[in-house]
Amino acid sequence: MNVLFHIFGFPIHFFGVMIAAGILVGLFVAYLEVKRKGLEVEKLLDVVLYSTIFAIIGARVFYILFYNLDYYLSNPIDIIKIYNGGLSIHGGLLGAFIFSFFYFRKHKLNFFKYGDAMAPGIILGQGIGRVGCDVFGKVMTSPLGWGIMRQGQLFHPAQVYEFLLNYIVFFILWRKRKNTQYDGQIFLWYVVFYAVNRSIVELFRTNPSIISWFSVSHLLSALFFIGAVVAIHLIKKKKTYSEIKEEKPIHSTGWIRDIIITLALMAISIFIFYSVQG
Repeated sequence: MNVLFHIFGFPIHFFGVMIAAGILVGLFVAYLEVKRKGLEVEKLLDVVLYSTIFAIIGARVFYILFYNLDYYLSNPIDIIKIYNGGLSIHGGLLGAFIFSFFYFRKHKLNFFKYGDAMAPGIILGQGIGRVGCDVFGKVMTSPLGWGIMRQGQLFHPAQVYEFLLNYIVFFILWRKRKNTQYDGQIFLWYVVFYAVNRSIVELFRTNPSIISWFSVSHLLSALFFIGAVVAIHLIKKKKTYSEIKEEKPIHSTGWIRDIIITLALMAISIFIFYSVQG
């Protein structure tokens, strides 16, 4: 991992800094949306704090189960050595979602209302956090100008592909957030789009394969995708026609501003990535 600097002898890693930045920016965006929708801000802060813990647990459990089970069965003490790496984004998301669901249910709050408010911030935070990731993709079969050279080989910067796709999803969700047909639409769209994003990026990464190019991560993304699509179908089926709000054209106000912000995020992230990783 790239070390940016030291504080009292402790190394501060690039990945850690970008993860922290992603959490803070994502939390700020979620805060704006929770406040705009008239929801309870203090509940947002609570759920972010505790779901982060469950996300780390879920990410570790999924990585052990789906990516390297034999190794950890032989070396159980290494299970707790998270500082050496070994986290699954799918497990992290599922851990956070499960905790959040039961948290909001306990407090008799609508999980999907808060999910809609938080989804744009989540995907934005994921994009920013991915800038610091140092797990590169496959070796490029044909040299391309944006490849990353490591140990004499040119690799696909899979992180760049992913954070660019995540920013595009953020733009879509942000533009759609004021024009939804039912509670949960933005959140479930987020799950669907992220599953597609991850499946695309996975084509350029090296992970345990199930069949040919179809990897474990592809399988997990497919399960997320199917789960979200089924949930969308059930929500629409459960509601009557009158309960589903008519979709209206999204007003053009703010389009240029939002496009500029998204392009600026892409440009700044690319600059930071190649300045540190390149």
